Amino acid sequence: MERALPALGFDGMSHVRVGRMVELDVEDAARLGEVCEALLANPLIEEYEIMVEDA
Repeated sequence: MERALPALGFDGMSHVRVGRMVELDVEDAARLGEVCEALLANPLIEEYEIMVEDA
């Protein structure tokens, strides 16, 4: 994508990152790491961050 932007006339952009956010309501936030590793992210090629918000 970073190489495509200048080709489309969008100059001066760098460090382009495309990501996604998954929001969950969970009973046990301690298991979120396991869920990410098993289902939500590919830890070999992706990084992820877990943010827990109090309701």
